[in-house]
Amino acid sequence: MASIVGTWRLVRAVARDADGKDLPEPYGGQGMGRVMFSADGRMMAVVCDGRHALPPDVAREYSSYCGSYTFDGSRLVTRVDAASDSSRIGSDQVRDVRFEDGCMVLRPPTRAYGGSVAQRELYWEKIAAV
Repeated sequence: MASIVGTWRLVRAVARDADGKDLPEPYGGQGMGRVMFSADGRMMAVVCDGRHALPPDVAREYSSYCGSYTFDGSRLVTRVDAASDSSRIGSDQVRDVRFEDGCMVLRPPTRAYGGSVAQRELYWEKIAAV
């Protein structure tokens, strides 16, 4: 089983609709993010739209959370104890995990983003071991 322990940077994000059709890239195509996993089972993640300026009437997308995690090789479950969105606190954030072309790919459940439903996949490159 591949180790997720360490610090990872977001290198790519994709979104698809319910029919699998590609949607515009999340975070305006310029996502910024870090996710860190400790060997003792703690994690934190932060992602945002990294564009310098946004089009008028577009809100900057931002999300962060942290908590204790478990990982079984294909499924990551984080019990959230702090988050930018308070509705996540106390919840389990579940991500499907696969490894592809040197990246860890995290896939959250399908959900609404800005009024449209999408399945996202976030590609992370390891930048430091812990």
